[in-house]
Amino acid sequence: MRSIWNGAISFGLVSIPVKLVNATENHSVSFRQIHLTDGGRVRYRKVCELDGEEVPAAEIGKAYEDADGSMIPITDEDLGSLPLPTAKTIEIVAFVPADSIDPLQMDAAYYLSANGVPAAKPYTLLREALKRSRKVAVAKYALRGRERLGMLRVVDDVIAMHGLLWPDEIRAPEGVAPDAGVKVRDAELDLADALMATLGEVDMDALRDDYREAVEELVAAKISGEVPRRAEPEDSGAKVLDLVAALESSVRAAKEARAGGAEGDGGDAPVAKVTSMADHKGGRSGSSASGAKKSTAGPGRTTAKKTSASRSTAKKSAAKKSAAKKSAAKKTTAKRSAAKKTTARKRSGTKSTPRKRTSA
Repeated sequence: MRSIWNGAISFGLVSIPVKLVNATENHSVSFRQIHLTDGGRVRYRKVCELDGEEVPAAEIGKAYEDADGSMIPITDEDLGSLPLPTAKTIEIVAFVPADSIDPLQMDAAYYLSANGVPAAKPYTLLREALKRSRKVAVAKYALRGRERLGMLRVVDDVIAMHGLLWPDEIRAPEGVAPDAGVKVRDAELDLADALMATLGEVDMDALRDDYREAVEELVAAKISGEVPRRAEPEDSGAKVLDLVAALESSVRAAKEARAGGAEGDGGDAPVAKVTSMADHKGGRSGSSASGAKKSTAGPGRTTAKKTSASRSTAKKSAAKKSAAKKSAAKKTTAKRSAAKKTTARKRSGTKSTPRKRTSA
């Protein structure tokens, strides 16, 4: 990594030569401005307001704008002559507990690298001292033409420095908090605790910038001539005005997301418990819930009996229909047999002469 500053850490009478390198990098997708008519790139040009001419970088200097709009030129020589003891030094002024630093003061992050072999021993000494004390060092340093405040702490085996905003650069949160008359019930706090416990911890290394990945896919599709995939608009649903209902829904959704849709993990038990607490707050007692269970069980049993009776009746009806069919079939067979015999007799009578009866 390329160093952006060379100097030394001042630790009492100990001086530790170090190099400053950026600890973070920006992965955001950058865009250029273009002319929509012909696609030409639009660039910013530095133009003098007096003569309208473009000014090269070599002819551009610094100035302070006074209240009346007049410009007061400030040269690099002017700034260089100012007494700035931290121009090339990270001067440690105190060692304090880490929780005494307000995160609102956190700014850019850097790594401090030992500059040369002689710096390795004092660098390691400071690193181990910070580890054992479990404290951070507050320091002053100068970077990019101004004095800054910093915090030194240990990250793995490296001393890192966080730029800090000066205390007077932190704005007081006046008028930001909601009205003091808002009250939160214990049941709502219990639901919030349940939601926090359900969400649990997260692996910070597994978090991704989904929007940046979608932008990269869009650019790749444009380059290859494909039609970009359009994301379906998400249905956020109606607004839930009941805070308890919203918390309950959030707990259930978080449990389902963590379970991955698996069944039988017993994840809904705490939700049922929390819901009953909310119901109790709303005026529904446990006995009424028990009564609801009994009333629900009663009709279920009656329905089962009716279903069983209906099945029995259907079986009897089917048996009767089967017997009737068999009886009809027997009658039909008997009629056919009688018809055959009659036809046979008629045929026999036409061929032979009937005998005459004689009286005695």
